[in-house]
Amino acid sequence: MTSASDAPYSLVGDASGFAPLDRADHLRGDGKALASLWPEARVLRLDSEGRAAADASGYPVVVRGDALAASSDDAYFLGLDATGQAWFALPRADLGDAHIDLRTAAASWSPLEANAYATAHALHHWHLRHRYCGFCGGDIEFVRAGWLGRCLRCTREHYPRTDPAVIVAVGEGSRLLLGRQAAWPARRHSVIAGFVEPGETLEQAVAREVMEETGVRVVASRYLGSQPWPFPTSLMLGFIAVAEPGDVRDSEELEHARWFEREEIVEALAAEERGDTADAPLLMPSRISIAHWLVREWLDATAALSPAPAR
Repeated sequence: MTSASDAPYSLVGDASGFAPLDRADHLRGDGKALASLWPEARVLRLDSEGRAAADASGYPVVVRGDALAASSDDAYFLGLDATGQAWFALPRADLGDAHIDLRTAAASWSPLEANAYATAHALHHWHLRHRYCGFCGGDIEFVRAGWLGRCLRCTREHYPRTDPAVIVAVGEGSRLLLGRQAAWPARRHSVIAGFVEPGETLEQAVAREVMEETGVRVVASRYLGSQPWPFPTSLMLGFIAVAEPGDVRDSEELEHARWFEREEIVEALAAEERGDTADAPLLMPSRISIAHWLVREWLDATAALSPAPAR
């Protein structure tokens, strides 16, 4: 399996569970410790829409805590890097025009910076949309460095929400199943994905989503890796699957879906590498996505199915 360092997007996980940031849960409730870390901490600033401070080239502008008119009480604690340096995110900062969105940043920032931004973006979204208790309607107070919401009326505790979704490269021999949504750029296709429903295993969700969206029956699936996808709160759980031979049917969820031959996938990726996609009949999913990584994993797994070279 491809490791995280080899994957196009640094937040695609591997079996080691390596993470650029140690989340240091034991520090979240220790206000004195966080205050002592703040002056030399690395701080990402986010505006009200979750965009991060960046320079004109799109690279992160990360500042020290003691350079800001704020304290650790105003920020989310993100964790410690490998050197022991603390990382925070300061929400609702005034960035002017010097900002970047997460999708753009993920394509160029380092694994550490991208991981910090993805975490901060997800927390920021949760704070903005969970201001009141879902049980009694009371106001929510955020504690533990931004990681816990406590209702001021009924005292119930609330935690950041993550929505599990499966995403799967479905193959049948030398063919790969791809679909497209109407809102995507012309010719863009991707692997099949959908949210896990209550009472389902991940494998059941894979089979159901593929059947619902394409009419194709999955006979076996295998988990490969995951990717946090905070747009706004998803965790993408990546699979590779084998399907029964059969036709693809239309559904309400996709504009179009069909089987693509392996050679078509190879050519689409080659056109992407050349930067020559203007006339390409097929466009691959974004390189920052686990979908792109899964397509490449499927190609590696089916390498033996490539036609023999002409003699």
